[in-house]
This record gives sequence, C-alpha cells and structure tokens, in this order.
Amino acid sequence: MLVEEIDHALRPPVHERRVPSSGMILGPKSDPATWAGGTQLDITRQPLDEQPLPAARRFADGLSSWLLRRTDGTTEWLVFDRPAGSERDLVVLAGVLDATIVQRNPAGSVRVVGSFGVLRWKGLSWHHEPPVSSWIDAVAADQAHGDPNVLEAMLEFAVHDLGSLGIGSLLVYRPNDEPGPPVEERLPTPLSLQIRRAAHLAPLRHALTQVDGAAVFDAQGVLRRLGVRLVPSNAAEETVEAFGGTRHTSGRRYSHDDPLATVIAVSEDGPVSVLRDGAVLGRSYGGD
Repeated sequence: MLVEEIDHALRPPVHERRVPSSGMILGPKSDPATWAGGTQLDITRQPLDEQPLPAARRFADGLSSWLLRRTDGTTEWLVFDRPAGSERDLVVLAGVLDATIVQRNPAGSVRVVGSFGVLRWKGLSWHHEPPVSSWIDAVAADQAHGDPNVLEAMLEFAVHDLGSLGIGSLLVYRPNDEPGPPVEERLPTPLSLQIRRAAHLAPLRHALTQVDGAAVFDAQGVLRRLGVRLVPSNAAEETVEAFGGTRHTSGRRYSHDDPLATVIAVSEDGPVSVLRDGAVLGRSYGGD
C-alpha cells in the first residue's frame, strides 16, 4: 500500500499539462477521538462507500482534503478546516494519527512522513530527516534553559517549516524575563505569535522570509521581537570562534553572552544548528 502511494505521488496523472497535488494517510493506529485535539484541526470524516480509489484521488489535494487508507481495505475522506500541508503539519499529523503520510504538494515536492522522520524526494534520491525527538534530549535536558515543550516546538518549526523551505533564520528562546544582552531593535514590536499554536506558524514563517536579524521568543514561546541585530560583546568576539556564515557566528556569540538562552540557526541550504553558551549542541542533517 505504501509503495503504491509513493509510486502514485512520484508519477501522478497529468491533465492539460497540470500535475495535481495529492495526500494519503496510511494505516492510522491511534483513537480517532484524539485527532482533532492533537492536530488543532476540525476534521470531517466520511467513508468512500462504493467510489473507486482512482476516482476518489481527484478530490484529495494533500492540503485540506485527504484520503485515508487502512490495511483492512477501508478508505475514507478527511477534510480539515484549514490547509495543513506544510512539512511540520505532516509531522504533527503522522504523530497524532500514528500513521504514515505520503504527500505531493502543489510545488511538486514529494514527502513520506512517519515515526522514522521525513523522507524528501530530491529528484534523483531520497533525503532522510530524522525525527526531532531523536536529538531533543540534548537540547532540553536542563530545566534552567526553559520549557522542553516550547524548545521542541521551536526545533520542529525550524527544521520542518524553515529548513525544508530554505528560509534562513535566527530564533532566540529566552527562558526568563530578565533583561538580556543588548541588541539593536530595527522593527516595531511584532504580533504576539505563539510557537506552539499551529495557526500562528504560517504568518510567522511568512514574516521571517522578509526580514534579516533574529526573532526573539519569551519563556512561553511568544514572539516578542523581530528582525533584531545581535550585538556580541568584546569577550564573545575574542573567545568564540566563527561558525559557518555571519548568521551562525552572530548566533553563537550571542549565546555566549546569554548563556541560558537557546539560539536556533537555520541555513538557507537546510541544516539547523542549536547553539547555547557559545557551543554547538546539535545539528540536523538538513540540506542534500
């Protein structure tokens, strides 16, 4: 069933030079009563009855409308109250439904998502992005550095919303309300977007594509500053070596000056680095 759906996503039917997007949820094992709350979606379910699968595929866009196939041969519709087709949406869906997801998005990218992480088709080969949970322990082991749930949400956003789309960014998570190191604020106070609210992530991602500098979040994961320039101390410049490009170096040196903060640097070519107290805690595979 999985091979069949991957084959369909890679070789979709073409109608008048248009290649449709598609989305399939395979073999969910969790209780359907938990789906709406876990995904923060209103979900309408409807059995396919006698409609053949090839005909039903035409209505599944892999964003708001999906087909769900079970190993016992039953198939049904899932329709969401909002589009949920970003890579992070797919990770959440796969986790809450305990399912494997195959999607071809409108841009033509094919992803397979499940407990193993994310597989992205790169045109000639597959790229594997392991689950964020496989390296979150090293980032959230010490409670002094903030809420592990907020840190995990920020990492998932960085890897699956920013890194997968090549959106270079700096995210700074400060676990307390004490004044931090000096920064240069160049933009007005932003909307109070919450990193753990799925509906807030699309506008946050859209804003980050249009600004340079860092986005600063408070202990609850609420965006407080946007587009700030991180200004390292003389000590940081003298003791903390450069790391990657300008974005990563400034993030690493800022983390030296604000040792309880966690800085997440996202490269334009995909990899995500986690920086704290001047050190590199971890890095996603990202990129090619």
